[in-house]
Amino acid sequence: MRHLFILLLCMPLWGMAQQKEADYVCPPCGQCDAIVYHKPGVCPHCGMTLILRDTVKASQQQSYTICFYLYNGTEVLDFAGPLEVFSYAGFKIFTVGKTKAPVTVQGILKVNPDYSIQDAPPADIFAIFGGDDDVAAGDPEVINWIKSRDSSTKAYFSVCTGAFVLGAAGLLDNLTVTTFHNSIQSLQKAVPSAKVLANVRYVDNGRIITTAGISAGIDGALHLVAKLRGEAEALRIARHMEYDKYVPAQGLVVKH
Repeated sequence: MRHLFILLLCMPLWGMAQQKEADYVCPPCGQCDAIVYHKPGVCPHCGMTLILRDTVKASQQQSYTICFYLYNGTEVLDFAGPLEVFSYAGFKIFTVGKTKAPVTVQGILKVNPDYSIQDAPPADIFAIFGGDDDVAAGDPEVINWIKSRDSSTKAYFSVCTGAFVLGAAGLLDNLTVTTFHNSIQSLQKAVPSAKVLANVRYVDNGRIITTAGISAGIDGALHLVAKLRGEAEALRIARHMEYDKYVPAQGLVVKH
């Protein structure tokens, strides 16, 4: 009886010790996710709900690198929306231009690429975006560079008319794809063997995801996060971004 009494007395203390051992962190956001807290709650720096550090470690066991290729005339929201999604998912993003000279996007904003096509490292995912896409699609040097990286590239992601660049590289042949709604017929002419769909947010062919314009790029990016990290992670990111347009499985996933 005495031993039972001591055991009951110690159980709350043991529970408190267990609770104290639990570490909470901010989800990956690139700002404050290295700060450790010892109880659940909300990050006072970015406002995101804290999660168990072990959960983050488990999700980061597989890290993904994404190459964002930018050219003069790229649409800002085409790449900025997906960039925010992938950064919150903890992916490693780097930008590439044809050279390291500043790239003027939307005709206004200047972006300094991390690399040029001469020194860019390999990446798991290659991402290309819409805008004045002929700048890249009509440049043999850029297209040959994309082709040269194919063996080390696991997946492709295009937003809006960025699909024309993938098409010029021969990556959309015989696939079902989509693009900006005003460019459906033009892409069909550019890639005759492809089936170009209108009225769809994104099309997932397994290795290649193409999306419609601007905001659809966010949907496609969240879909890609869901594929790689789970739907709960995609929904968490959408809530944090206050992006209420995202609906899981609203695009087309092509069955092979």
